[in-house]
Amino acid sequence: MNNDVPAYGLWFLAAVNAGIFILFAFSFFKPTTTRDWRSFGAFSAFIIALFAEMYGFPLTLYLLAGWVGTRFPALDPLSHDAGHLWPTLFGWSMDPHFSPFHLLSFVFIGGGFILIAVAWRELHDAQSNGILATTGPYARIRHPQYSGFAMIMTGFFLQWPTLVTGLMLPVLLVMYWRLAKHEEREVEAQFGEAYRRYAQQVPAFIPRYYRLAKGPT
Repeated sequence: MNNDVPAYGLWFLAAVNAGIFILFAFSFFKPTTTRDWRSFGAFSAFIIALFAEMYGFPLTLYLLAGWVGTRFPALDPLSHDAGHLWPTLFGWSMDPHFSPFHLLSFVFIGGGFILIAVAWRELHDAQSNGILATTGPYARIRHPQYSGFAMIMTGFFLQWPTLVTGLMLPVLLVMYWRLAKHEEREVEAQFGEAYRRYAQQVPAFIPRYYRLAKGPT
C-alpha cells in the first residue's frame, strides 16, 4: 500500500461523485410535485452521507476501530478497501471489488436506475393522456419509482455499508411506503373502481414471481 496516496479527506471527490449520482437520478426521475421532491431529497441525503464516508471521513471505521482492530488485526482501517466491510465481516481474503456483495450491488444500482427511467416514461405518457398507468413496470408493481430508489440505496449499502446509511435506509423505506400510501389515496380518488381493481391485481413494490414468468403484457 502506498501511504502517500490518501484514502480519505478527498472532499472534492466526494462532492463530485455525490453530484453525479444525484444529477443522474434527477435526469431519470424528473421530480415535479412536492411529494416527488421529498422522495428525491431523501435519496439525495442518503447519497451524500454515503460518499462523505467513502471519500471524506470514515466515521463507521473510526467508531468501530477498536472492534475491527481486535477482530481483524491485519486490516488497515485507513485504507479505501477497508470501507467495503462485508467481505471483511465474512472473513473473505479477497479483493472486495470482486466480492459477491460488490457485484450484486451493481445489479441493484443499475436495475434501480433503469426501473426509474422506464417507469417515468410510462407515467408521463399516462398522465398526458389522463389515464391510469398500468403498462410497462406498472403492470408488475404499483410504485416502480419508489422501488427503484429502494434498489439503488440497497445496492450502495451492499457495496459500502456505513452506520449512518444503515440507520437511514429503513427510515427512508418507511418514508417511501408512507408516500406511496398517500399517493394511492389520491389516485383512487381520481380513478375510483378502476384503480381498486388494479390495486387488487398488482402488488405495491415487489412483483409476484408468476407475473414475472409470464413476461410483458
